[in-house]
Amino acid sequence: MVEIECRTEVELRRDLVRFSGMLHRLGFMPGTSGNLSVRLDDLRLLVTPTGVSKFLLRSADMVIVDLQERQLEGSRKVTSEVSMHLAVYHHRDDVTAVIHSHPPIATAFACVGRGLDEMLCQEAVMTLGVVPLATYATTGTEEVAASLVAFIPDHDAILMANHGAVSYGSTLLQAFQKMETVEHLAQIALVAHQLGAPRILKHEQVKQLRDAKTRYLQNAI
Repeated sequence: MVEIECRTEVELRRDLVRFSGMLHRLGFMPGTSGNLSVRLDDLRLLVTPTGVSKFLLRSADMVIVDLQERQLEGSRKVTSEVSMHLAVYHHRDDVTAVIHSHPPIATAFACVGRGLDEMLCQEAVMTLGVVPLATYATTGTEEVAASLVAFIPDHDAILMANHGAVSYGSTLLQAFQKMETVEHLAQIALVAHQLGAPRILKHEQVKQLRDAKTRYLQNAI
C-alpha cells in the first residue's frame, strides 16, 4: 500500500492549479500541452484535463480516474496521456505525483536522440543522476507508457524521443523540482558542449558524490 501525502482533495486540486501555472510560466507547457496527476488514495488519481491551458486551469477542471483509466468524476475529459502516469504509479510504490511537460532544451535533446547521461556537474549526481531517453512512441497511445516501463524503477525523470519529459516524486513539489532540474541539466550540457571539451566527472568522483548523497538523505530523515 502506497503512503499518500496527508492532503485533502481540495488542497490537491489547488496544488495542481498552482504547479500547472508555474510550469506554464517557465515555458514548459505552452498552449494546452502537458499534464499533471496526484494520487487521491490507493485506487484513484486526480488528473489535469485535456485541451486546457495550464495558465487558465481551475480547481473544478480536474478529473478523477481509477487505476484502469476509467474516468469517475469531472465535467471535462481526462488527458489522453493518462496511461503514461499510470505506468509510473504501477511501477513505483513511492510515487504520488507525476508531471509530463515539454521543457525546451531538454526536449531538444530528446529530438536529437540524446538523453542526459553525462555526469558533467556535481548537481547531476546529487539530484537526478542519469536522465535516460525512451524510444519514440506516438503521443496519446499505450506505446508511450510501454516505452517508459524499463526506465521507471531506477530513474526519477525520463526524456521521451521527439516528445518531452516526465518526472515523478513523493509529492507534487518534488516532481516539479525534478522537472526544473531536468531542464537545468540540459542547459548545462548544451553550453558545455558549445564551449567545447566538457570534462565529465570520473567514476571515482561519481562514487564519492553518490556516497555523499546517501549520507545527506540519511541525515535528512
